[in-house]
Amino acid sequence: MKISARNKLKGKIIEVKKGATTAHVRIDVGGQMVTAAVTNESAEELKLSAGQMAYAVIKASDVMIGVD
Repeated sequence: MKISARNKLKGKIIEVKKGATTAHVRIDVGGQMVTAAVTNESAEELKLSAGQMAYAVIKASDVMIGVD
């Protein structure tokens, strides 16, 4: 897989929870959970399922920081 995004986090899919139009995919990346929202169509096309290895690919123009 070659992509332009530099932030690729490899992990194991823990859960794929489909909603009306969007699937929420939880990936365990070294003990940290990353959740991605993708269309149900994409989840089906990629055949996403729990236990499968996958990449969380992050491409963002902004990063926000919050403090207590």
